[in-house]
Amino acid sequence: ADAALTALLGPGHHVLLTADSGAESRYRRWLAVHRGAVRAVVGTRAAAFAPVREPGLLALWDDGDQNHREERAPQPHAREVLLLRAVAAEAGLLLGAHSRTAEAAQLVTGGWAGELAAPRATVRERAPAVRTFEERDDARDPAARSARLPSHAWEAVRSALADGPVLIQVPRRGYVPRLACDRCRHPATCAHCPGPLQAPGGDHAPHCAWCGRATEVWHCQECGSGRLRASVVGARRTAEELGRAFPAVPVRTSGRDHILDTVPDRPALVVATPGAEPRVEDGPGYAAALLLDGWALLGRPDLRAGEEALRRWLNASSLVRPAPAGGTVVVVLAEPSARPVQALVRWDPAGHAERELGERAELGLPPVTRLAAVTGPPTAVARLLDSSELPAAAQVLGITELEPPTPRGRPPRRGAEPPPGETWHRALVRT
Repeated sequence: ADAALTALLGPGHHVLLTADSGAESRYRRWLAVHRGAVRAVVGTRAAAFAPVREPGLLALWDDGDQNHREERAPQPHAREVLLLRAVAAEAGLLLGAHSRTAEAAQLVTGGWAGELAAPRATVRERAPAVRTFEERDDARDPAARSARLPSHAWEAVRSALADGPVLIQVPRRGYVPRLACDRCRHPATCAHCPGPLQAPGGDHAPHCAWCGRATEVWHCQECGSGRLRASVVGARRTAEELGRAFPAVPVRTSGRDHILDTVPDRPALVVATPGAEPRVEDGPGYAAALLLDGWALLGRPDLRAGEEALRRWLNASSLVRPAPAGGTVVVVLAEPSARPVQALVRWDPAGHAERELGERAELGLPPVTRLAAVTGPPTAVARLLDSSELPAAAQVLGITELEPPTPRGRPPRRGAEPPPGETWHRALVRT
């Protein structure tokens, strides 16, 4: 965005506000905005508070990305901040993304915002073809088995490599982030604490993700088996397996520790975690994209699991060539009938968001309702609820006792879990 504004406005007419700029540089730019010397600002979520004078347009890209939500209290979301500023300043607001959140769908269905969407003919012309494969599609080819891919998906990768780079999106980084029992598939946990076991790679023994202790000998608490299997395979292990399946093709990785901005437009396997997918430099895009372990995204115990899975898939698929140019997206190990998968096949994020919003309205869940969590010692929670003048339509859900303090090795999350030795209560207020 910074490069695009420089090309559009010329140098010196806008500022970039990010934490990487350094305190002195960031404050100097903030003063330039405050004094009106520059009229345009681009930046990360903190830029939503930039003191632009008489703004005409407030824009936010990909409002479903959790990076737009501040984790520290009072946890403002950049979308909500810009909504309030747009109303107060009578300015335009633009929410742009490849996907659509339930919050954005509520703005459209309620008539507050209008929809800017391409005609279906344009979508079919620009979007890649999407195919799905289940775990029942056995990997008959030995090379496909070594890469943990169904045979049809492996064939799609092999044919696409003749035309250009192939993107492989893996939900998790690392080698084997999670292990399970090979017999009963029960999650493997540490013998000293309830933490999950993970494999660091190489010849090292599995160790606990919480307390860090190595486990030389392990037995399942459910069936007694001593054999482990990978329940979630990370980007590093995936790159290693694909390198064995395609020995003549270079393999590049992009993740939190090392993010690639671009890759050259020549045959290669690019293994990336969600949000770290590089663009193809000076080319039409990836020849194909492989979206692995779809069940790991769809099976998360989260209200936004389906919405977040579709958002990540669409962001990766947007980097692939259009279907008329041979671009293909393959979703591996996800139920084809699942709503997010079908929305990806049809490239219909708006329809998915509307149905998601309708279900949340029936259940009284956000964004149709607002929820506030009151957490703390029992007397403090009760005193706050008794002294609050809540609206007539407000409901108090709870009060419930929180889980006991977490085991040693992982500190409690600030403001969300009780410190060791204390009992906390939580009440939810819905209106």
